[in-house]
Amino acid sequence: MKKNYDIVIIGGGPAGLAAAVAAYDNGVKDILILEREERLGGILNQCIHNGFGLTRFKESLSGPEYAARFIDEVQKRQIEVCTQTTVLALSKEKQVTVINSAQGVFTVQAKSVVLAMGCRERSRGALNVAGSRPAGIYSAGTAQKYVNIKGYLPGKRVVILGSGDIGLIMARRMTLEGAKVLAVCEIMPYSSGLKRNIAQCLDDFGIPLYLSHTITKIEGEKRVTGVVVSKVDENKRPIAGTEMHFDCDTVLFSVGLIPENELTKMAGIELSPKTRGAVVYQNRETDTDGVFACGNVLQVHDLVDFVSEEAEIAGKAAAQYVLNGAKVREEISVNTGNNISYVLPQKIDRNAGGQVKLFFRVTNTFKNCTITATSGGEVIAKRKKRIAVPGEMETLLLTEKTLAGINDEIVVSLEVDE
Repeated sequence: MKKNYDIVIIGGGPAGLAAAVAAYDNGVKDILILEREERLGGILNQCIHNGFGLTRFKESLSGPEYAARFIDEVQKRQIEVCTQTTVLALSKEKQVTVINSAQGVFTVQAKSVVLAMGCRERSRGALNVAGSRPAGIYSAGTAQKYVNIKGYLPGKRVVILGSGDIGLIMARRMTLEGAKVLAVCEIMPYSSGLKRNIAQCLDDFGIPLYLSHTITKIEGEKRVTGVVVSKVDENKRPIAGTEMHFDCDTVLFSVGLIPENELTKMAGIELSPKTRGAVVYQNRETDTDGVFACGNVLQVHDLVDFVSEEAEIAGKAAAQYVLNGAKVREEISVNTGNNISYVLPQKIDRNAGGQVKLFFRVTNTFKNCTITATSGGEVIAKRKKRIAVPGEMETLLLTEKTLAGINDEIVVSLEVDE
């Protein structure tokens, strides 16, 4: 491994792979991918269910099959990859400190860095659920790894807390492996997963989904023996007298994902409190020149196809930065309005030219609504939706012509049609 590279990509999952291919195809060949696991592919390696690639490849692939498409492209271009290598630090000057068993601790200097570290699951400890610490409590992703990669079945009678996509998929997976999934409980009044996963993973198998419910107690000393589930009010507080008891030996938590932004913070890059990822321009550049972010470390996606699309934007921009250097920006801020939880990018550089696709999520389930982007009180783009749900990312396209006439901030809002 050399000491200097044009582009260093941190993370060899779907985002890092797509960014590397895009950077190479846009004129920069001196690229290094750093991956802490034994093989490339990231979380896709344990996602053996199908449904990946419907948007991008117009066919249904498993996670490993989708990853293999990009791994093949990386290998064709002979892009340098270093697996089983952990990044310890990232400086504002784009110095990357790494460690592996072959070379120990060393530093690599990059002209540009692409952050593609992905995200991790929120743990039980973040939820403050009453009970001791018996065996049989897993995050949904950990259970997925046990079943799909290691060949172990974590339990026979299962209750799942949280209706994120991983939790829904594991409800089906555990059922197919012979376990009995008794219930999926969701503290919110809506599911945070894709509608297709609710239909295919719960409805098709007769697994009940309890909205506005949460686990209030976990029973058992050495092993989980049961849980108490209670209905919650509008403030998410358990309602006395609504308790249900389930005899179970396993609890899976699917209660949200947290972007792996420790390195981002270390480099002094501004983070958004809404996405917990970096604040970026439309080319996915952060407030540090030459450092880009993409994929789940930037915003938690529901489709890997969108991860690849976003990573290609970042990879291309990283290559342009190496070839052309930093440019003077003319900044337009993008903010959230009514019923929008976040919008990305948070900044638009008018000088960059081209159209900009805004990605955002809504705060609740809305039917027959209109999503608008306004600037200076004028509507500059809008979309009508029959239904919008928090579990599915929404988009709005701003044309180059539209952006040229804007002199004020852009606000994205949703209103229910009368």
